[in-house]
Amino acid sequence: LQYGIVLDAGSSHTAMFVYKWPADKENDTGVVSEHGMCDVEGPGISSYSLNPLAAGTSLEHCLNQALRDVPKEKQVGTPLYLGATAGMRLLNIADPQASDAVLRAVVSTLKMYPFDFRGAKILSGEEEGVFGWVTANYLLENFIKRGWLGEWIQPQKKTLGAMDFGGASTQITFETRDTIENPRNEVMLKLYGQAYKVYTHSFLCYGRDQVLKRLLSKLLQAESYQEIVSHPCWPMGYNKSLLLSSIYDSPCTEKERPSLALNTTITLVGTGNGNLCTLHVSKLFNFTNCSFSHCSFDGVFQPKVSGNFIAFSAFFYTVDFIQTVMGRPVHLPRDLKDAAETICATSWSELLQKAPKLEKRLPDYCAVSTFVYLLTTKGYSFNNYSFPNIAFQKKVGETSIGWALGYMLNLTNMIPAEKPSSHKSMLYNYWVILILLFVVTTLTSLLTAICLLRHNKSSTI
Repeated sequence: LQYGIVLDAGSSHTAMFVYKWPADKENDTGVVSEHGMCDVEGPGISSYSLNPLAAGTSLEHCLNQALRDVPKEKQVGTPLYLGATAGMRLLNIADPQASDAVLRAVVSTLKMYPFDFRGAKILSGEEEGVFGWVTANYLLENFIKRGWLGEWIQPQKKTLGAMDFGGASTQITFETRDTIENPRNEVMLKLYGQAYKVYTHSFLCYGRDQVLKRLLSKLLQAESYQEIVSHPCWPMGYNKSLLLSSIYDSPCTEKERPSLALNTTITLVGTGNGNLCTLHVSKLFNFTNCSFSHCSFDGVFQPKVSGNFIAFSAFFYTVDFIQTVMGRPVHLPRDLKDAAETICATSWSELLQKAPKLEKRLPDYCAVSTFVYLLTTKGYSFNNYSFPNIAFQKKVGETSIGWALGYMLNLTNMIPAEKPSSHKSMLYNYWVILILLFVVTTLTSLLTAICLLRHNKSSTI
């Protein structure tokens, strides 16, 4: 077996994935699987801008687990990558020097381990979207697969679109035959000899955590930064005091920053009003400006969604909460809308009773469910016919869906551009011989049985 390690340094936390695959089959599709996974304790590395060394130290627990997961004799040849996403993209916008210092500290820690460290970088939103699409379709064997005789088969099924919803950004990526009017949204890929024209876009500041900050900013603005502000998306019975600095510490909200001192405290009181919540969440999107034939929102070109989609990360967790905790199915857009309204109308004490272990995130399910509804329907234009084509899923088999696996497959050249030649190997010849033997044996058995049957009949007469 061969091994590979990818650290997914997201905005809210870092996850480490250890992958494995048979060394003699590394260009086969679907053979790479998740061998181990570790969630780094604490926030994402972008949170350590004031103490960069701590960003590196935070990774040590998971890297020590990787030492246990990967056999000692394989460690030197095991590639190790770190990819940082929207949290670090935002830090790089706000403070490039702090961003560089965090990356340097992380690299310093990674180099202390015996693995084959091959770099740490901040991914672009487009890379994040495309690598997530590659991961999902690779795991589902939508590109190419092995036949049982060892030959390569081009599956007749279409690729799946991929929708990712992280802490600071959200991505949509899908194959399309339509003209992609904005060249920045077009990616041409050649995988296993097949060409794919892929549309992708990453919306920075539309990840879960940044959406919630932007929503708080809109609510404070609407009520002129009074000491006590009502929050229609929080449940009745829930209230919390926040420092303005915790809302306006991001490039996503800094343009709305008030002239008040950032150490000012404001108390928000939950009112559980679903209609008012929807009204405020919809203000986070701009559905009016569009210089293309069709836009999703904020003037971004998007062709019509087509085919099946897989929605992972916070998309999955939101819908899973609706289905398992609230006990509601999600098949159509209306189901999602009704579920969001039900969550908004549920009191804080009822929610706590239903899911005590989710206390930290519970107050925000009303807002996030409403956001997912508006994003998928008004934003991406999924309707009653196309919405049921979305599968809300976090894994394929035992392997997590996300950009990490696609990133490693790309950097290790495990998906060739050209179609691999079919193996006319000894294995193939053995299969042919075995099948012939099986056919001959079966025919012989049948003939013997018929002869015995006839013999028995004639003996009876």
